[in-house]
Amino acid sequence: EVQLVESGGGLVQAGGSLRLSCAASGFTFDDYAIGWFRQAPGKEREGVSCISSSDGSTYYADSVKGRFTISSDNAKNTVYLQMNSLKPEDTAVYYCAAVLYCLGHGWGPRFGSWGQGTQVTVSS
Repeated sequence: EVQLVESGGGLVQAGGSLRLSCAASGFTFDDYAIGWFRQAPGKEREGVSCISSSDGSTYYADSVKGRFTISSDNAKNTVYLQMNSLKPEDTAVYYCAAVLYCLGHGWGPRFGSWGQGTQVTVSS
């Protein structure tokens, strides 16, 4: 069973930083990719970034490009999302998900269930 556990969220002032972690289990981590998504109140869930565990390919949404950095520790089956220069509009619940692949222009279909999410709140 695919299991994903997010952590690292919190309250931070605008301009601050947070690092989110996504611990994955229940599938062959090295063969797939992990995506980060977020959902703000009243809005649809949107993709933020992804990373391929096999070749390290990454993708970033335009809204976070240059501020967020995704990385993977395959030995720990864990993906990180370093978020710098945070803005109030980054406030959301952040989720990670297993996806079939990650390419420079996006990611493949999600499989397995969502994690429980981690709240990120950026105050102005």
